[in-house]
Amino acid sequence: MKSWITMTLGWALVLPLQAFAQPVIPSDLPPAELARAAIEQEPSVVKARHALEAAGHAGRRIAASPYEWSVGIDSQRRRYDTGGNSNEWTARIERPIRIGGKAELDQGLGDTTERIARAELAQTRHEAARTLADLWIDWLAAIQARELAKEQLDFAESSASAVAGRRRAGDASLLDLNAAQADAAEARRQFDTTQAQETKAILRLRSRFPSLVMEPQSLSEPVELDLDEAQWRERVLAGSDTLRTMQESLKRAELTADRARADRIPDPTVGLFTASEARRSERIVGISVSIPLGGTYRKETMLEALKQADVARAELERQRKEIDLATAETINDARTALRRWRLAEQSAQMARENARLGQRGYSLGEGDLQSLLLLRRQSVDAAGASLSSRVEALKARNRLLIDAHLILGLADE
Repeated sequence: MKSWITMTLGWALVLPLQAFAQPVIPSDLPPAELARAAIEQEPSVVKARHALEAAGHAGRRIAASPYEWSVGIDSQRRRYDTGGNSNEWTARIERPIRIGGKAELDQGLGDTTERIARAELAQTRHEAARTLADLWIDWLAAIQARELAKEQLDFAESSASAVAGRRRAGDASLLDLNAAQADAAEARRQFDTTQAQETKAILRLRSRFPSLVMEPQSLSEPVELDLDEAQWRERVLAGSDTLRTMQESLKRAELTADRARADRIPDPTVGLFTASEARRSERIVGISVSIPLGGTYRKETMLEALKQADVARAELERQRKEIDLATAETINDARTALRRWRLAEQSAQMARENARLGQRGYSLGEGDLQSLLLLRRQSVDAAGASLSSRVEALKARNRLLIDAHLILGLADE
């Protein structure tokens, strides 16, 4: 008998997703058709697709049963005390047959085996979509980090030029000039580092998804989550491929237990035979039936299968709670990262403006170099914090959209 957990999750998995408002799709991810094509060629997805094909054969094998026809022939020579011999033989054909609804149970087991593989393929696509989205955002973030580093390099070189001009005018010391040039060299080092990080991001993305067309885009601004927490959690549970896999695994475990219970009544072997005896004067045709006598082995097999069903039922509930908790954590991550990004972006804009005003003032002979260098470093730190918070917020929202099967071609599943 199916548990209340199975029934509850069964209703959850068939909830119409259209019951909720459709969230806004991010503009900084690749188009769904291109992403889906790249995901289908990802190695783990290719492997899961082959596994589905193998599961189809396995399902048909289970449904067909391992029983096959067997033929046999016996030959003997009989000697009579009265004299003479008789060459005699027996030929037979026989096959075990499934009784007690076992054929229907085997058909169900075969179908469930294929459904599990199909759910695992969808789960693999889901994981590949998550990886694609993260690597894509990492690449766009690396581009933006390089652009920010270039701005800082231009700023530092401009400041060094201003110091050099004041040095020639006798208004700056050699120490100031060396400090400004060292700051420009550090900015150049940071720019080179961001270029290397961008190259690595490209390599990681192309290595995993070589067919994906990479067209640089600007990172979008994080936005508030479109749905409330309860709606997000319900959508994620409804679209969870992991839960679907666990549900089908539970069904298989329950069918296996039913099969083991039915197997306590052994399947008979039925056959036909014919024989020739007594110097071919006797022709025999008959039917044979043999039935194994069940014992402890069959009983313990049934008890084991029943406990394995309990294990699968507990695993389903554990997975449901883990997914629900992970979704709640992702929602919290998206919201807190959005707040941090807003604060960091405000700080970055003010730091950027302060650095610009400081440089302008220094060029006009106002202020000192150390203040200018401090303003630049504050601008660098604030811009980095803003970018990091932006990436964190975008990734968290993308994970929710992917888990709810709303982007990257997953809505079709």
